[in-house]
Amino acid sequence: MLPPPARHRPDIQQLSSSPSPLLTSGHFLQPNTHTHTPHMPLDMNTQADWIMFRICSFLCVCVLLLTSSACAQTHRRQPFPCGGNITGDSGVIGSQGYPGVYPPNTKCVWRITVPQGKVVVLNFRFLDLESDNLCRYDHVDVYSGHVNGQRLGRFCGTFRPGALVSTGNKMLIQMVSDANTAGSGFLAVFSAANPHERGDQYCGGRLVKPSGTFKTPNWPEKDYPAGVTCSWHIVAPKNQIIEVKFEKFDVERDNYCRYDYVAIFNGGEINDAKRIGKYCGDSPPAPVFSEGNQLLIQFLSDLSLTADGFIGHYRFRNKKIPTTTIAPTTTTQPITTRLIPLKYSAALCQQKCKRKGSPESHYCSSNFAITGTIITAVPRGGSMHTTVSIINIYKEGSLAIQQAGKTMSTKILILCKKCPSVKRGLNYIFMGQTDDEGRGLITPHHFVMAFKTKNQRAFNVLKNKRC
Repeated sequence: MLPPPARHRPDIQQLSSSPSPLLTSGHFLQPNTHTHTPHMPLDMNTQADWIMFRICSFLCVCVLLLTSSACAQTHRRQPFPCGGNITGDSGVIGSQGYPGVYPPNTKCVWRITVPQGKVVVLNFRFLDLESDNLCRYDHVDVYSGHVNGQRLGRFCGTFRPGALVSTGNKMLIQMVSDANTAGSGFLAVFSAANPHERGDQYCGGRLVKPSGTFKTPNWPEKDYPAGVTCSWHIVAPKNQIIEVKFEKFDVERDNYCRYDYVAIFNGGEINDAKRIGKYCGDSPPAPVFSEGNQLLIQFLSDLSLTADGFIGHYRFRNKKIPTTTIAPTTTTQPITTRLIPLKYSAALCQQKCKRKGSPESHYCSSNFAITGTIITAVPRGGSMHTTVSIINIYKEGSLAIQQAGKTMSTKILILCKKCPSVKRGLNYIFMGQTDDEGRGLITPHHFVMAFKTKNQRAFNVLKNKRC
């Protein structure tokens, strides 16, 4: 018989140049066995080297897997907390659990503070909350300042607003969820910016000069961008009021101004009870006058159609209420001409409250005559401040009328809140005087009565009455 073939021990260089016994197609390569017969065992040195190589390879794979797992744990995003105080030039805020579903029945508040002399600019990168037209359930509120600041907006659903800008170096974000439908929440970034900066990204600010201009982003070069929210807070000295006029106006038209619109509020916050008007379309609104020394102008565009935008001007004016002489009314007993003070006084409101005359007898002596529905009625001091949705105009005079689509409204001040007594939601005919700002003024001597639709035909004769 022939002697068995000589066996040799592979040296280190041969092992390093040979295929590595690692995983290939899911299996370890088998050791090179073609140099010996199945009946002849490997020598001890060759077998020990092979076992050692297998152990080293296995350990290398384990180290790689453990290192990858540790890195993944290190780079995994920490969950966002429910609220907190955040200070710095910029940062990221997310709802609790984002990007997972936010928990029910929670209220989270974040207070942002940037360096003094700067304002906060907030941009929502993602928004997914329970949808509702009025955001009554799950919502995010954004306020300028930390305490009693103006609300810059309330948001829900998946519509992302444009950049929101505070008037100072503080901003508050509050998210509320109820017990029902939820979503992924929100992700927002904030940064510090110089006050009154202008640009395509955001607009708005605090205006304190005696006169000035405000306009939509991109004006007049191109249409305003989609998804923008701008708020101009105009503040005059305490003894002055603010007049606003729009030079050019073109905002996406809708009968109810549901999409893009301009809303103007008395005071420094977004409050429907203090809203002067809501405007859209391509006709400039009538001049607007504030009741006090602060006015808030809000512009909002959705993510669809846009238009040219607008440019408006404001100026401060001295507060004054005129005194008007009223002609005598025609009754069976002649009434002497008297001076009716058009401002509140205790003496004026102590008189017996009794309506005199008729619509026909008051028509000529009145500066305006309208029928309308009282949509807001706010008592202040001894007077009642009302907003009236107009049904019909018989005599416009110098009454300032705001129009949004087909809806017209005006402001009427009833100097003595109990005379005449009016209620929100009811219809009345008003005949009275106006002040320098075009606001209607009603004293106990003027004519106010409940209006019913069946009386419409009788009142229509007033339009043809000659004075």
